[in-house]
This record gives sequence, structure tokens and C-alpha cells, in this order.
Amino acid sequence: MQLKELTNQEYNNFVLNFPTKAIYQTKEYAFIMNNQGYDSVFLGLINDGLVIAASLILIKKESGFKYAYAPRGFLINYEDFYLLKEFTIQIKEYLNKVGVIAVKINPLIIKNIYNFEDQTLLSNPKYDLIFEALQHNGYYHLGYNNFFEALKPRFEAIIQIDKDINTLFKNIKKTYRTKIRSAINNGITIYKGTQEELKYLYNFTNKKYPRNLEYFNDCYKYFNNNLDYYYTKLNTNTYLKFIQNKLNYYESKTNELNEEIIKKAQQNPKNLIDKKINMDKYLNKYQNELIEATKLLRKNQTGIITCGCIIVKNNTEVTILIDGDDSNYRRFNSKHLLIWNLIETYQKQGFKTFNLGGLSNMIVDTNKYFGLNEFKLNFGAKMYEYTGDFELICHKRNYNLYRNYVPLKNLIKNKLTK
Repeated sequence: MQLKELTNQEYNNFVLNFPTKAIYQTKEYAFIMNNQGYDSVFLGLINDGLVIAASLILIKKESGFKYAYAPRGFLINYEDFYLLKEFTIQIKEYLNKVGVIAVKINPLIIKNIYNFEDQTLLSNPKYDLIFEALQHNGYYHLGYNNFFEALKPRFEAIIQIDKDINTLFKNIKKTYRTKIRSAINNGITIYKGTQEELKYLYNFTNKKYPRNLEYFNDCYKYFNNNLDYYYTKLNTNTYLKFIQNKLNYYESKTNELNEEIIKKAQQNPKNLIDKKINMDKYLNKYQNELIEATKLLRKNQTGIITCGCIIVKNNTEVTILIDGDDSNYRRFNSKHLLIWNLIETYQKQGFKTFNLGGLSNMIVDTNKYFGLNEFKLNFGAKMYEYTGDFELICHKRNYNLYRNYVPLKNLIKNKLTK
């Protein structure tokens, strides 16, 4: 067996036929990251002329040190311990020769799958053996992080969408089904966006997402036909009409109650008075919303962009790469409608799984990311827990220099910025 650099085509052919992979292990993602300051190389282990294991390696030079990263780990059968050992020996030797001090991996090795709906837990029976094999081959585990400390999340929300569409809708939490219908009534419309319209999504995410607009454009360019971009728009004219109809309804009901109360005034109709008080609350609510809806229409006659989402298709799975919304208009439930529409769309196209992206650990997180977790899991998703980050040192002396230098550099930086 021999490790060699693969061509784009050789690597792509192997990826296409590998059973389990992420969009971050593709040649397209490598091209995208090349424009984000990373060099890249495709490495493959060859046996009798065939590639039997491979990996995208991203390399970044910082302060004179080269550090490598294999996003979502190697494309390898981690249960084949002999293959893992041989691949590790050769990739470590290769990276050492090109001056890389260490490589970080966060492989798609499932530890547990949680279904919070029926309170079930599915554990990987081979997990402990794989974990021990990695450690035995020199991989240092960086810990079971619970939040978003790593480059890729340790927990993901995944929906199996190869089911009847009615079943998928019933699997959504009842309150969310109501919000989906509400979004439609309010005039939220979904559009398939163009590259020029990526600026909407970038504006929603640029304060919390570490990538620039060039990254968004490169995703659109390199993933090409495997990428879909959708955004939602509030039709302000439809919204105004909806609120006006609601107001008319409650005005009519209020007038009917007023007449009944007058007719039965001698009977002290407490139940009717209670109904009237409750009805007045709705009447007041929609009177205020009518004022707001009128203002929105005046200022935004062509509508308001409320949220957006980039989807990447990878064999039978679709993955949310980036999503965001305008917090000023979350009450319209645009994102609820968008996610459901995507589930429906890709189910009809024959995809089997829908990866909604990262979560924090729901077992321990009851506050910080509760809203994010609840949103994704309420669509009927399960929480997949992976093994987390490992680091393989390729050049021990230079690695130790790097580890000593980085804390000192950060200390100096902090002092200069105070």
C-alpha cells in the first residue's frame, strides 16, 4: 500500500462511491477554502491500483507553522484497524515531509443517536473499539465538547425524509405546524434565489458567521448544480389584507356580542361579558397590527426579505450549509415555513436525509442554545452525536514550539489591545 497525491478526478471518483461522507470532504469544498487562505491536497492510499482510503487535507500557515485539517475526518473504514494504522503511518510521514506539524480531524464516527420524541437512544456498539484504535495510533482526543467550540459541530440534527409526506408533517411539533400555516396566511412566499441575491443571506449572517461574501459566492460557484439557495419574502400587501380580514371578523363578532348583552342585560349575562372582554383583546390586537401592516406596506411595497438558506445536495442527503434570518421579522415564522417547504421539496425529489446542521448537547444545555436546539428538533429531527476532534502530531519538536508560541502570542496581543 502506498500513499500518493490524487488528481481532482481521482479523488472525486472515490468520494462519489464512498458510503458515508459530508459536503466538507468534497473537492468543491477544497476549492472554496482555497480562497479562504488554505492550501489543499487530496491524498489516497493505493492498493493494487485501487484507492482504498483518502482524505482532503487543508493546510494553513500561521506564524511560520503549517497546520493541517481534514474536515469531517478521513474517508476510511474506521472499523478496519489494520487499514487505519497503515493510513495513519503514511499520512503522518507525508505531512511531516511537507512541514506540517499536526493534523486535526473530526470524523463522522457516530457515538449516539437521540430521539427526544420517543425518548430512545441508539448507541454505536463498536464505538469504544474505534476510539481506542484511534488513540493507539497516536490520535489525541481533544475532549467531548458540548457547544460549538470546534470547527465543526459535534452534534447535528438530522431528519429521515424518505417517508410519506403526511407522516413527515405530523412528526413536526403541533405548535410549529400552526406557525407554518400562520406564515402562509401572513403572506410569506418562498423564492429560489440567484447568486446576485446571496447578499440578502450574507446581511443576515455576517455578524455571527466568520465567512465573507466571497465565501458565499464561491459556494454558489463551485457546488454549482448541487447547491440551491432559497429565501423568503413578506408580501406586505397580502399581510395587510389578512390583518384587515381578521379585524373585520372580530369587529363583527364584537358587534354580535354587544347586541346579545343588551338583549339579556336583565339576566346579568356574565358568560357573554367574559366573551366580550376576550374578544376586545383580539380586536385591540388586530387594530394595532393593522397600523403596523399599513406602515410596512407604505415603506416596503415590493415586500421584505425575511430569511434565507443555502442547501447542498450530496448523493441521497441534503445539508443546510448556511442559513439566517432578519430578527426584526421573526414573528412572521418565515423560517418555519421555509424548512417545511425544503423537507417537502427534497422528499419529492427522492432524497433520504435532511441535515439541519449543528446543535449543542441537549443533554446538558438547557439555556444557551435552547432556542436553536428546539427549533431544529421540533421538525422531527434526531440528534446525532459524533466523537469530536482528534489531533495527530506529525512533527513533535516543531509542534511543541508551536504550542508554546501561540499562548505567548495571544498574551502579547491581549496586552496590546487593552
